[in-house]
Amino acid sequence: MKLVPAVSLITIIEVVAILVGAFSGFVEARRKRMDIVGVFIVAFITAFGGGTVRDILLDKRPLFWVAHQEYTILLFVVALVAAPFVKQIRHIVSERLIVVADAIGLGLFAVASVAQALAADMPIFVAVMMGVVTGIFGGVLRDIICNEVPMVFRDGKPYAICAFFGCWFYIALQYTSVSDDVALWSSAALITVMRLIAWRFDLRLKAH
Repeated sequence: MKLVPAVSLITIIEVVAILVGAFSGFVEARRKRMDIVGVFIVAFITAFGGGTVRDILLDKRPLFWVAHQEYTILLFVVALVAAPFVKQIRHIVSERLIVVADAIGLGLFAVASVAQALAADMPIFVAVMMGVVTGIFGGVLRDIICNEVPMVFRDGKPYAICAFFGCWFYIALQYTSVSDDVALWSSAALITVMRLIAWRFDLRLKAH
């Protein structure tokens, strides 16, 4: 198996994932008519919830958002700038926007976390499950805080399964000549596309 990607690449993916996760938190918080404090808290939990669970499971200290305070500062600034804008478009925000942001965050968080788990010498299956948990947990916390049944549990469409297959796809690419960059981005894209296809065509794991 090839070495896991460079830390710089993981950092880039993590930052993008944080921003996407925070955006879905912004939108959902505004749909619930929360004030700026509520918006920031929901965005914070969505953006950092999954990664926090990953770091706890990997016994990494300090937590990634504590070690990189710039992540928290970035989120704080974005919340201040974005909150008024999201408030203005609240009436046209649909579930579709949240689903798209959620799918992108799912893909990015999952592959970044499975890569970090492999770097920590976790067994392959454990690494995959860690990627899945990290990918879904921020959204679960967001929905709970917003008094909603978590999307992963209520719409019946493949969600965690998309992350599961995408993480295995990433591991499979480690045994090929594909570069780490391509392996990460293509695996994240696969997870995102699988989730969006399942949502768009109403593919379900259970009967209506």
